[in-house]
Amino acid sequence: MIIDVHVHVYPPDVISGWERIADREAYFAELVRGKVHRWADADDLLSAMDEDGVDESWICGFGFKDIGLCRLCNDYVLDAAARSKGRLRAMCVVPPMSRGAEAEAERCAELGAIGVGEIFPEGQDWRICDIRETWRLAAVCHERGMFAMIHAAEPVGREYPGKGRTGPREAYLMASNHPELKIILAHWGGGLFIYESMRDVSGTLKNVWYDTAAAPFLYGSNIFECVRMSCVGEKILYGSDYPILRLPRFEKMLDESPLHGEELDALMSGNASKLLASLGRDGRSSAKCCDEVSRKSAKS
Repeated sequence: MIIDVHVHVYPPDVISGWERIADREAYFAELVRGKVHRWADADDLLSAMDEDGVDESWICGFGFKDIGLCRLCNDYVLDAAARSKGRLRAMCVVPPMSRGAEAEAERCAELGAIGVGEIFPEGQDWRICDIRETWRLAAVCHERGMFAMIHAAEPVGREYPGKGRTGPREAYLMASNHPELKIILAHWGGGLFIYESMRDVSGTLKNVWYDTAAAPFLYGSNIFECVRMSCVGEKILYGSDYPILRLPRFEKMLDESPLHGEELDALMSGNASKLLASLGRDGRSSAKCCDEVSRKSAKS
């Protein structure tokens, strides 16, 4: 089984109106005008999943600063999950510092969202190391049984569109401030997982997971040897960052890695299943919520 935990899909209105949106969303403009950007809607994703043999995807829209645009993405993602017969699970995007962000996250949780993210700290003006800015969203996620997925890329090395300045230090401080919150750090958390070899650090990061989104762009296959040495194999989740990358590109990387058997199964699906179970999201409760989305869509 293959579960892709980091997937973006875009509502048709965002795809068709991206230039107008980019005029007032600077971070969005930077990403969509980059060389590697691609557009995809939910139907494109399901076709790609069929071609690549991906069983389940955790999907989100784009983390805008405008909460209205976030709601547009959330409605689209929730509806797509409801219609997918269990193949798609929804995450919701919110601008954490905007009025109404917590209410929107709660609304989406009621309708089956399993997490909040991907959140872009730079793009959404959110300092994840400042508890004064993080406690409200962290509380909603914890109380509603959702994780938070946060963009965290290593600030060292070459710059590229969307990389940002949120790295291991900031991510560690957020985990330290909210030890109860389950967090997925996108893009390997900027390498934070390596520090889990330190006893005091591993305790602080007990509820932190790391996804592999965009790994072929950022790392060599020897990163999986680092995973073994750091003893965090149960905390790494396969994420593609679709539509920028798809499974075949990762398979080339995995073929060169030391992973096999149970280790590979854990990366590709087992760890994600355990994370869902820890949230109480075994599929039954979210299916009920998705049915509710379907009924509302049918009435509209």
